[in-house]
Amino acid sequence: MIVAVRGPVLDIVTEEMYRSVGFEPHKEQVPILACPKGDILVSGGGQSGKSLTASKFFLKRWPDDMEAKEGKGDGVGPPLRYWLVAVDYGRTRAEFDYIVGDLLRLGYPVRVTKRVDPGEIVMRLPGEKQARLVIETKSAKDPKALAMYSPDGIIGCEASQLDLETYWKFQERVAASGGWIFMSGTLEGSLGWYPSTYSSRLAAPGKNEAAFSLPTPSNVHLFPGGMNDPKILKLKAGTSDDYFMERIMGQPVPPTGLVFKEFRPEVHIRPVEYMPGETVYVWNDPGYNHANAVEAAQVIGGQVRVFDEVYEKGFTTEDVISVVMQREWWKEKDKKGAIDVAGTQHQAMPAPAEVWLAKAGLFMASQKVPINDGIERMKSFLKVNQATGAPGIVFSPRCKGILSEFGAYPDPFDGQTRAYRWKMDNNGGIVGETPEDRWNDGIKAVIYGLVDRFGYVTSEGTQVFTMKRHGFGDEKRRSTHFRPLRRYPVAGGWPR
Repeated sequence: MIVAVRGPVLDIVTEEMYRSVGFEPHKEQVPILACPKGDILVSGGGQSGKSLTASKFFLKRWPDDMEAKEGKGDGVGPPLRYWLVAVDYGRTRAEFDYIVGDLLRLGYPVRVTKRVDPGEIVMRLPGEKQARLVIETKSAKDPKALAMYSPDGIIGCEASQLDLETYWKFQERVAASGGWIFMSGTLEGSLGWYPSTYSSRLAAPGKNEAAFSLPTPSNVHLFPGGMNDPKILKLKAGTSDDYFMERIMGQPVPPTGLVFKEFRPEVHIRPVEYMPGETVYVWNDPGYNHANAVEAAQVIGGQVRVFDEVYEKGFTTEDVISVVMQREWWKEKDKKGAIDVAGTQHQAMPAPAEVWLAKAGLFMASQKVPINDGIERMKSFLKVNQATGAPGIVFSPRCKGILSEFGAYPDPFDGQTRAYRWKMDNNGGIVGETPEDRWNDGIKAVIYGLVDRFGYVTSEGTQVFTMKRHGFGDEKRRSTHFRPLRRYPVAGGWPR
C-alpha cells in the first residue's frame, strides 16, 4: 500500500499503474514522484534507488504530458520525445532498462535498441502511422547530441557529474516545448554547482524548482531496518562522518578551509560575453610551473563580468600574449592591464610587464597587494546586492581555471578538485592568518585588477596608493580613479 505522507501524494491512477509494474514507492520517494514542478533535483545516497525513482517519475509524467499536449503522442501527430542524458552513454543504462521493462509490463509494443551508445526506445501502437513515444540516450560529451529537437522531458542520469553548462542546455532545450527536467545524482565532493544548487533550492525553492534528498537507508527493499539496518550501521561505523553524510545520506557537507565560502556557482557563474565598445580589463598573474592566468573582464552597470581567460601551465609570458592577441576582444581599443608586482621584476630575462608593453603595447599597472586585504576586496564583490539580487562579480563558464580555484570545476590540468584553501591542521582547524599560496593564480589576477580599478575596501574617504609604474619609477598619487566603492558595491542588473 502507498505510504501516506504530508505534502504531495500520488493519485489513484498513478498508484494503480505502479502496482501494475510491481513498484511500491517508499515514503521518501512519494513526494518526489508526486511533485508537479518542472525542474527537480534529487541528491541521493549510494543504492538509494535514484535510477529507479527517475524511471518511475517518467512513467507518471508521460501520460500527463500526453493529456496536456494536444496533438502530440496521440499516434497522429508527432511523438512525445524524451532524453536520458549522462556524462557518457553507459551511465544511462539503468534508467533505459527500467523504462523498457515498465512499458513491456504495461503491455505496450516497443522497439528497443540493444545498445545505448546511442540507444532508442520507440512505442507505436498497431495501425497508427506515428509513434506515440520516443526516448533517446544522449552523451553530454557530444555537443551535437543536445542540439536537436526540443524534448518534452529530460532525465539527467548521475547528474552530479554533469557540468553547469549542460544543465543550461537542458533549460534551453525544454523552453520551447514546456518540458520538464529531472536530475538525480550522488554527491562526490560537496563542491560544484550540483550540491550548491541542491542546498539553495532546499533553503528557497523556486516557483518551478524543487530539490529532494533520497538517503540510502530510505531504500527499505535493500535496507529493511532503515537507519538501524545492520548494513547501514556497519557503513556508518566504518566511514568518516563527512563521507557518510555525503555518500550515504545524500547531504552536502560544508567544505572546510575554503577561502571563498561566499562563492556560489548558481549565483556567480553566468553566460556573460564580451561587449564591444566597453573597456576591457586584462589582469595577469604570471607563472610557469604553476598556471599563468590572464582574466579578461568588463564593468557593466557596476558589475564586474569576467568573460574570458587564458590559463596555461608551462607557457611563457610571450606564449600567453600570443594566445590573448588572437581573441576577438583584443581588438578593443580601450584596454587596461594589471599584473602582480612580481611581474615587474627582472629574473635573468625581461620582466613580464615589460614583455606585455613591448609585444602587446599594453601597459600593466602593479602594486603590492597584502593577501588579506586582497581577499576582502574579492569578498566584497562576491556579495549579492539585496536590492538587485545580483552579485558584484560574475564569471563566464568558459573561465574554468579560476572557477576550479573557487571549487566549482575540476582542476583543468589533472581533473582533481583543488581549491584555494586556508592551511588546516589534522583536526580541521585553520592554522595561521594566510591561506596556502597555491591553486589561486586566476583569483590573484582578478584581485590585482579589482584593487587597481576600485581600490581597497574602506568605509569612507579616499585611500592613497603607492603605485609602481614600470619604467617611470615610483609615483605617489591621489586620484578619483582609486576612490574605493562602498563596502558592498552596487551590482548591475544581471539576473540570478
